[in-house]
Amino acid sequence: MKSPSHQREEALYEQAMQRASSEERDAFLIDACGDDDALLQKMRELLAAGAVAAEQQFLSTGLSSDEPGRTVTGGPAREAERPGAVIGRYKLLQSIGEGGFGSVWMAEQSEPIKRRVALKIIRPGMDTREVIARFEAERQALAMMDHPNIAKVFDAGATEGGRPFFVMELVKGMPVTAFCDEAKLSTRERLELFADVCSAINHAHQKGIIHRDIKPSNVLVTLHADKAVAKVIDFGIARATQQTLTDKTLFTRHGEFIGTPAYMSPEQMAFSGIDVDTRSDIYSLGVLLYELLTGKPPFDAKTLVSAGYEEMRRIIREDDPPRPSTRISTATGVERISLAAARQTDPAKLCRTVRGDLDWIVMKALEKDRTRRYETASAFAADIQRFLHDEAVLASPPSAGYRFRKFARRHKTALGVATVIAVVLVAATGVSVWQAKLAVEARNEATARAASEHAAREESEAITKFLTGVFQSPDPARDGLTITVAEKLEKAVKNLDLDLTTEPACRAQMQAVLGKTYRALGLPLKAIPLQEKVRDYYRAASGPEHSDTLHAIGSLALSLRDAGRRDEALKVFQELLPLIRRIKGPEHSDTLDVMQMLALSLRDTKRYEEALKLREEVLTLTRKVLGTEHPNTLTAMHSLAISLSDTGRRDEAFKLREEVLALRKKVNGTEHPDTLRAMGNLALSYRDTGRHEEEIRLFEEVLTLSKKVNGPKHPDTLKAMSVLATSWDQNNRRNEALKLREEVLTLRREVLGSKHPDTLLTVADLANSYEAAGRKDEALKLRSELPAQEKPPAGNEGK
Repeated sequence: MKSPSHQREEALYEQAMQRASSEERDAFLIDACGDDDALLQKMRELLAAGAVAAEQQFLSTGLSSDEPGRTVTGGPAREAERPGAVIGRYKLLQSIGEGGFGSVWMAEQSEPIKRRVALKIIRPGMDTREVIARFEAERQALAMMDHPNIAKVFDAGATEGGRPFFVMELVKGMPVTAFCDEAKLSTRERLELFADVCSAINHAHQKGIIHRDIKPSNVLVTLHADKAVAKVIDFGIARATQQTLTDKTLFTRHGEFIGTPAYMSPEQMAFSGIDVDTRSDIYSLGVLLYELLTGKPPFDAKTLVSAGYEEMRRIIREDDPPRPSTRISTATGVERISLAAARQTDPAKLCRTVRGDLDWIVMKALEKDRTRRYETASAFAADIQRFLHDEAVLASPPSAGYRFRKFARRHKTALGVATVIAVVLVAATGVSVWQAKLAVEARNEATARAASEHAAREESEAITKFLTGVFQSPDPARDGLTITVAEKLEKAVKNLDLDLTTEPACRAQMQAVLGKTYRALGLPLKAIPLQEKVRDYYRAASGPEHSDTLHAIGSLALSLRDAGRRDEALKVFQELLPLIRRIKGPEHSDTLDVMQMLALSLRDTKRYEEALKLREEVLTLTRKVLGTEHPNTLTAMHSLAISLSDTGRRDEAFKLREEVLALRKKVNGTEHPDTLRAMGNLALSYRDTGRHEEEIRLFEEVLTLSKKVNGPKHPDTLKAMSVLATSWDQNNRRNEALKLREEVLTLRREVLGSKHPDTLLTVADLANSYEAAGRKDEALKLRSELPAQEKPPAGNEGK
């Protein structure tokens, strides 16, 4: 058995290795070792020895030969990680973080999109089988998730030496606690931000992922249009709840813990991987909320480390921390004043705000017995929302009987059987019939809630299993790199009815996801059948006015419009708007979205004045609700400029388009689809005002960028090709325009079908080009394909 001093050294080493740099590790050790200079020197030697051993292991052995996809080379040369080094398509700019087994770099991606990203790579010498398993778990966990409060994964691969890396969204933010203090967020604002974090973790749990290391440094906050946005990062020690995330995912070994002790649940400290489930993250969320409210975690990290390894485990597993209000009220005078000032209040008011409901919400999340915690992160967030809306919260103080049972378990040696019986009898005589009735009602409510949440977990597991089967890696020997997203979607659609026959709710969710994905890929004809099934399911299951039903109808209408069935889309949006306005209110984001879609459909059917009026209303409301630089506000400005041009107000349209483009570049960057649309619309204003050289130059730039960002066959790319052809045609570059229109027609027939309005518009344009070139037979043949009732004029696209 390890001695207490050895256990303490192990704990200090683990804590030090979780610091981001060698300087931070040394500062931590100086603080943790206190006056014990001998211990400080020994810990420094241990860290140095560990680094040398890791380096020697990397230089001399590489990976074992049984690692899949890896070749033992007898010791690969160390790959340099330094500013300016290139890994694949990524140029390293600067180190932004370092952990126990990975380093994180700010990098610049060169293709197909030029942007700043975060690149995480396994450190030299740390590429053991277990570390790679954890690293792959993070990579796959992020790839499975799509949530605005979770950092997005963009790419993954391996270096020339075989060290895995992945590329994710670069989050330029601060740890949530530091941000809240620096911005002096009130308690209410902190709770609202925390609710977003709960939403992100709940999304991860629905995908079958447990984070296992929730702490302030893994919840970064950044500003978007003056609004604080939380981003959860670092799923490096995440584990699939059913061990299906990756074939290499490992159980936590006996005697080893992964995480940060001050934020770890009691069951994590027990070293039993089987006992860790989503409720461990609920505990860590409780610790985070405790710190947001009081300025400190329930158990101080320095105190835990100095207590020794076994005592640290005992504290977390057995000791109850003070309630948040108690922690605030017992702080020193200066500390209380500082806490209150950082929350824009006074000490007395801060204590009153936290005392009561917030105390019980936090303490419910921090229960040692995980069955008494919130079952899900969404249930946790729901209680926060109840507090914010002055509603009764579900959390309540533990009963006297429960407190006694905990006391008896901790002191069972000191308590005799007779004492236990006597105390229980005294407690029993004080329980009234009324209290018993309340207890029964509470138990029944808890049972019903547990059943509902169990059903939700089963639904989540079914979805996770289905997605894992659909998107599992192809066989490289058979498929190479030929498997496309579209082929994966085809497989998914075929498997839906087979794999989720007994799970209609899960099937509807997946149909909605696949339909949305098809539409995003520019394949609306494949999206429509799926979205019709989703609409029909929610109408029957939830009713015609349920939020899920309304969303399904809106998604279907968008695909109908994209597929050229514009009269049908207009009718749907006209019916949907009064419904959603009544149910969600005139300023709700969903209402504004439907107004935008209705305006677009009105314009499709040449009802320009009605579209203009609606878009003016949308912009006024969006600026009021979201602010001047929010992406939705910029979309509203973009749309209004189009309607101003449609109705002859071209000078106003030109000024608005210049403003939109400047803001788009600021908010979204140059290589973003919305920025490209803004560039295209400004080019149209150049055309309207006779500035043709600037018009052509900008359209050519849009086409180049669209091919890079969207791909060569995306509808936006085809539109960019078509409007450029019109500009060339109108400026005497007719041969170039003709060739480009031939290419556009071939691709539009392939992607959109022969009857789509955009395809027919290209037919008319190309027929005119043939006639101007003297190829009258070809022109006549093309025109015969157009419907007799409508012959679209040439050169009209994009107006």
